[in-house]
Amino acid sequence: MTHSTAAHEFLRDPARAAWHDQTLWMVRAKRDRMATRVPEWEQLREAASRIKEHTLSRLADYLEQFADNAAENGIYVHWAADGEEHNRIVQGILQKHGARKLVKSKSMLTEECHLNPHLEKHGIEVIDTDLGERIVQLQKMPPSHIVMPAIHLKRAEVGEVFHEHLGTPAGLDDPQQLTEAARQHLRNHFLTADAALTGVNFAIAETGAFVVCTNEGNADMGAHLAPVHIACMGIEKIIPQQVHLGVFLRLLARSATGQPSTVFSSHFLKPRPGQEIHIVIVDNGRSRQLARPDYRKSLACIRCAACFNTCPVYRRSGGYSYSYFIAGPIGSILAPNVDKAAHSSMPFASTLCGSCTAVCPVKIDIHAQLLKWRQDITAAGHAPWWKKAAMFMTAYVVRRPALFRLGGWFMRKSARMLSFLRLDPWTQSRDLPQPPAQTFRQWYNQQSDEN
Repeated sequence: MTHSTAAHEFLRDPARAAWHDQTLWMVRAKRDRMATRVPEWEQLREAASRIKEHTLSRLADYLEQFADNAAENGIYVHWAADGEEHNRIVQGILQKHGARKLVKSKSMLTEECHLNPHLEKHGIEVIDTDLGERIVQLQKMPPSHIVMPAIHLKRAEVGEVFHEHLGTPAGLDDPQQLTEAARQHLRNHFLTADAALTGVNFAIAETGAFVVCTNEGNADMGAHLAPVHIACMGIEKIIPQQVHLGVFLRLLARSATGQPSTVFSSHFLKPRPGQEIHIVIVDNGRSRQLARPDYRKSLACIRCAACFNTCPVYRRSGGYSYSYFIAGPIGSILAPNVDKAAHSSMPFASTLCGSCTAVCPVKIDIHAQLLKWRQDITAAGHAPWWKKAAMFMTAYVVRRPALFRLGGWFMRKSARMLSFLRLDPWTQSRDLPQPPAQTFRQWYNQQSDEN
């Protein structure tokens, strides 16, 4: 299913679409306010970009340095070429310890590898402990946003989910009462879990330590109570030195939710007495992306989702309209690397306005990479025929001024009729905007005459 077709389902409820748009724009506005309070904000972005670029240029060296130092600290290090191997490694660790229940903090890598269904198929119960992640898990749905997994749900809907699965009173929509219900529900799982799994935000080559950032402390609860802690990371999470960490921690939370910092930034260096820590380092196509000069910088992403919150297409079409587990502008760059044909519509789910690039804390040229993917996908024959025909006609018209003026006149007269005809997937969900009464040339000439 293409992005525009999937978006049609979300847009069936215009009130929800408008609320989703406004909610994420509020987060974007908070990000802007917080960024302006840091005078050296642009210097931080530039520093982060350069650190990541340097790291990617020597990624193999830093990965080996990290693995050596982590092993020296007493951490078991595993390497996984793809998602299946990652799942087998995690399953093997759990089976070795006879673990039947796993508490998991939010990890998009495990979503990427489909770890939950794999473990559940082998009789291991997986409890997602991030509140938003737990809500969508109870609904048997994936996250719709990588930082705010249940941002598409309203409080009343969360209350219905809790009423059905946790036995809270019907109609409960008070945030404090809902949070307390979730806290009591998860506390029991933390106390009875056999193992804990966390993601990794940053892995430091110099020390072999890794850092996990959460706002709820759920990663700490799991990792500190369970006898086995498994941390899963993509190869791109490496930073060279401890001194670099401050740059990214200052950027991450401000870009993600407009907070000065995440509530918990937990540093794991070595296991406590009696505990085992395992770290699983996963490639799963990242080396292929690294080898593509046009797209390698996408591996610098620190998963803050600032590009989601500012993207007019994501805000108005929702996370489930994208065909990859990471939605939004950055997901639209990463997805074709995995399967160009299956995710061919994602790079077209953008206005190319450049807002995603403007807010990216590590200065990834997101909109330029989206444009490049469009060219590559079209050259590979994965673009629909009508899109190629439309682009051919557009190119033909704009090279001929008289035809361009005639086409502009026609569109001003017929745009509303085209909305009624529902000729393309977007106009099945939305009306075309009312065209201006004047052309730009007419408006310009009028302004010149008046001045």
